[in-house]
Amino acid sequence: MTGTDRPLVVSLLAGDGVLGAFGLGVAAEVFGYDYTRFGMPRFDFAVVTDRPGIVRTDTGLALYVEHGLERLAVSDIVLVTAWEKLSAPVPASVLDALRAVHARGGQIVSHCTGAFVVAAAGLLDGKRATTHWRYAGELAARYPAVDVDPRVLYVDEGRIISGAGTASGVDALLHLVRREWGAAAANGLAREMVVPPHRDGGQAQYIDEPVARCEDDLLGLVLDWARAHLAEDISVEVLARRALMSPRSFARRFKATTGTTPHAWLLAQRLAAAEALLEGSDAPVEEIARLVGFGTAAGFREQFSRRRGVSPRAYRQTFRTGGAHVEAVPAGAGTAA
Repeated sequence: MTGTDRPLVVSLLAGDGVLGAFGLGVAAEVFGYDYTRFGMPRFDFAVVTDRPGIVRTDTGLALYVEHGLERLAVSDIVLVTAWEKLSAPVPASVLDALRAVHARGGQIVSHCTGAFVVAAAGLLDGKRATTHWRYAGELAARYPAVDVDPRVLYVDEGRIISGAGTASGVDALLHLVRREWGAAAANGLAREMVVPPHRDGGQAQYIDEPVARCEDDLLGLVLDWARAHLAEDISVEVLARRALMSPRSFARRFKATTGTTPHAWLLAQRLAAAEALLEGSDAPVEEIARLVGFGTAAGFREQFSRRRGVSPRAYRQTFRTGGAHVEAVPAGAGTAA
């Protein structure tokens, strides 16, 4: 994202006098500490508002915010947290500042109803986006030029990422870290935060049966087995046999428990394993394709480029050398399978 040694300037935009405490905590955890040991750059993180002074969180805490919108003019990454007063118009000064960030190539990440603010600036017109499922219908009705997907955790449209809400903010920011600084950085940060290293954007925002059943324990064992045997030809039938279910029952149980399909989950696991090998080994692409279970190197290259936006070779050159970010076609991380 930058080729200089200066810290990346990251600003969290707090709007309408209320700041989401969870969004603030997640942003501060990712950008408020020194994680250079994981291969991430240094960050200069701060909260900004259009009216500096006391800002209250949605949990009642009072914070003093000293930075105004002028900080956005020098920000590399702008995080737009949940917006409380959806019925009130977004101040023109906020919209102009966001447009200016986008026009000069900055990265914008919305969280929850922060997507309404980005949409109000016209920056989501003709693009896919998501927000908390509870507000997705209103977002689509208010901004018909935006392709709203209420199902997914986050959507990557290149320089604009939209996250669904609450815990998906962790997923969206880990995705940004993975995209910009590599799988090793994202995995190291995830370990520090004690969260799963990667949930694909296409996973559902919520699942129909969140209470664990005994068969879900067996499903967990099956998934552990699959992660350890990615080089093998793993089909739904193979997984179903290990789970002592019919393929149809297994697929239904899998979707209800994880929010995604077995095929999409396996693809995400294989791509994540491939990223780690590209970063941490000298194995040729053909060998990596075999180790993670793609039938051919050509098939691996096609899937990797489609989902990650760059070729395996370009990914390795970027994250093995610590070079500048490779400009990529948006990888469509929010596409459900």
